[in-house]
Amino acid sequence: MRPCILILLLAVASLAPAKAADALPGKGDLTLARATAEALANNPGIQSALRKWNAARARVPQAKAWDDPRLSYDNVARRFVDVPDNAFTDQSLTVEQILPVSGKNLSRSRIAAAEALVTYEEMRRVQLDVVNRLRIAWFQLAGADRQLELYRENATSLSQIAEAAQSKYQSGVETAPGVLQAEIESSRLEEDQLNIESARSEAQTQINVLLNRPVNTPVGAGSLPGAFSFDIPEAALIKQLFTSRPEVRAAQDRLDAERARVQLARREWIPDPAVNVNAQRYNGADQAVSQVGAGVSISIPWVNTRKYAEGVNEAQENAAAVAADLQRVEQEALGLLRDQLKRIEIAHHHYELFSGKILTQARQAFEVAQLGYSAGRVTFADWITALRTRRDVETTAVQMLVDYQTAVAGLEAIVGSELHAPVISRSMPHR
Repeated sequence: MRPCILILLLAVASLAPAKAADALPGKGDLTLARATAEALANNPGIQSALRKWNAARARVPQAKAWDDPRLSYDNVARRFVDVPDNAFTDQSLTVEQILPVSGKNLSRSRIAAAEALVTYEEMRRVQLDVVNRLRIAWFQLAGADRQLELYRENATSLSQIAEAAQSKYQSGVETAPGVLQAEIESSRLEEDQLNIESARSEAQTQINVLLNRPVNTPVGAGSLPGAFSFDIPEAALIKQLFTSRPEVRAAQDRLDAERARVQLARREWIPDPAVNVNAQRYNGADQAVSQVGAGVSISIPWVNTRKYAEGVNEAQENAAAVAADLQRVEQEALGLLRDQLKRIEIAHHHYELFSGKILTQARQAFEVAQLGYSAGRVTFADWITALRTRRDVETTAVQMLVDYQTAVAGLEAIVGSELHAPVISRSMPHR
């Protein structure tokens, strides 16, 4: 049995570090800033939303335009009675134009402009969500890379432990059951490596999908950013929330559209006159035009008092409903902000705790166990346990840092910060 144990220890000592080194991916030249710019430029969802914004803007000048002029032509096909020359009209040509003196077209353009701005905010939401998903995947990728580095370091430590155990086993100091724990720990380490590689592959796929690249394109992540102290005043974030969050701004734009509809409903009482010019040619006339006339016509809305009064009431009720909806959106946004700030606070606390005091204690415990095993005061099982504890704390600290960066990215998506969005003007054609 002793030769089998020796072969096992040699295998653990030689294979574990080599597998860890092979698992580390090569670093690419893609940075988070470059990936963000590429996603904003190439992501199909963003491109679709941008096209919808451009289409919505194109509706504004259409809504503002005057009605098309009308041209009509009348011609007598046949007359069944005899009439003297120049007694009746044989041909008539009329040109008519409605004059928008009521300003209804201006109200319609304001409605279209406000609705276009709603589409703009919907585009910004798509941008923010894509950037948020990209940053989360990026941090997960960087965290996986860091955990693979920790795997290599722990595999090296396991190799050293196996070599020390091998020496003591040969001298008869260490028992076989204790030595077998090296194999168990090596298997656990391999299983952790596979899980990390799977998580890294998923993050890489997500990044490539968001960047509209082939899904198997290699992505090399840089180092994981540290957990900086988040000290932005809540009042400043609330102000940013009300001025930048797409849902809030879209609700404000919808309220502007409904107010313009109230204005339009009131202007429906005012008729727009239609001015016309008419040219006639008499029967038997030698000249092309025998007579020219001009006229004006208007609708008479005042006979339908209830119709237009109810139109105003409908528009006012819709405006009041959208105003209430704006309050709801603002309150929901404040709730999301508060909850996200709490997540950031907790994530930062956990990271500071694990990366500071707990990690220091775990590393010290491992060093004490290592020295104690060499001196014969600590068992092999205690040494393996100390290694496992150090590894768990190190990987947990990395995950806490990923959680913190993810929470901060989520805050940007909630507030609507444009730090990672292109500068696209909200300017509209003249209303």
